[in-house]
Amino acid sequence: MTLIDSRPGIKAAYEVLAARTGTHIDADLAITRLGPPLEEELAHWFPEGQVAEIAQRYRELYEEHAIAPTLAMPGAREALRAVRAATPGGRAIVVTAKHEPNARQHLTYLGIEPDAVIGWLWAEAKAEALRDHGAAVYVGDHTGDVRGAKAAGALSVGVATGPCEAEVLRAAGADVVLPDLTAFPAWLVSYAGSLGFPRPN
Repeated sequence: MTLIDSRPGIKAAYEVLAARTGTHIDADLAITRLGPPLEEELAHWFPEGQVAEIAQRYRELYEEHAIAPTLAMPGAREALRAVRAATPGGRAIVVTAKHEPNARQHLTYLGIEPDAVIGWLWAEAKAEALRDHGAAVYVGDHTGDVRGAKAAGALSVGVATGPCEAEVLRAAGADVVLPDLTAFPAWLVSYAGSLGFPRPN
């Protein structure tokens, strides 16, 4: 969970999916493993040959059951403002493994307005989008985000608000680890200053 806490919504969606398919899904366990693509989680509960179909069913019910319960993480909106203020032309982009239409719906519902949203990318696959958008810093809560940043040649900033604890993010190679996004604006001002950018007003 970097910008949003999708656990309540995803848990609700899994519970509906379990009821409709008659398949046991431990939703409480599933939401401790967020980050990788949906299909990886579904493979714990459904035969391999059914995963693609079940993933489609999940995405169809997601909008109704998962958007409203999802919350903005503390500091999410301030983090985006900090990016835009830190350097001339600063842009805040979201690169996520989440189904892109669902990611956009979450952000719109919560009033979080990045400059671009690119979905369905996980770990090193995020690197192309990060490079395409000229990302110098990538913030994430998972070791997969660290790998994506490294593959893109971007500075990796980990936030310990998701499934990976601070020590795990550091061990994966994160350049900076913050307790949460509320610490990000001050860190970014300091980092931008070290590169010679003036302090924002």
